[in-house]
Amino acid sequence: MALSLVLYQPDIAQNTATLLRTGACLNVAVHVILPAGFVLSDRNFRRAGMDYLDRATLVQHADWAAFQDYCRGYKSRIVLLSTKAATRYTDFSFRDDDMLMLGRESAGVPDDVHAAATARIVIPMHNGARSLNVAVSGAMVLGEALRQVGSQNIS
Repeated sequence: MALSLVLYQPDIAQNTATLLRTGACLNVAVHVILPAGFVLSDRNFRRAGMDYLDRATLVQHADWAAFQDYCRGYKSRIVLLSTKAATRYTDFSFRDDDMLMLGRESAGVPDDVHAAATARIVIPMHNGARSLNVAVSGAMVLGEALRQVGSQNIS
């Protein structure tokens, strides 16, 4: 198992497509925990994903329980990006098999998913700022994680 991005029930097709493009460029799989707020299709991804979608690795999971089973099978950590976390992402020690999970654009993740994560990390922001775009957040944290684990995925 390699470092991966995980989208928990994403709401916005363009953000998912942007993260698929990011994953394709950095050779990182993108997992989507269903249901999504849109149909997972090339039509919905085309504009933001551009011509990178054929290179992207998209793994779909029927629901949260199926994703948890998948992670247990690989002994992967679920590292949740959350505005409610205390550990800064730059202070966290990533492993090359971590699953970097992003919540729904509209609601984050439910409390049980938050509690089940192996670790919770935050991107520190200026006072009064609520959150960054999910695709921007995913790219920022993925970049740091790849830096820490040596970016073996990129040739």
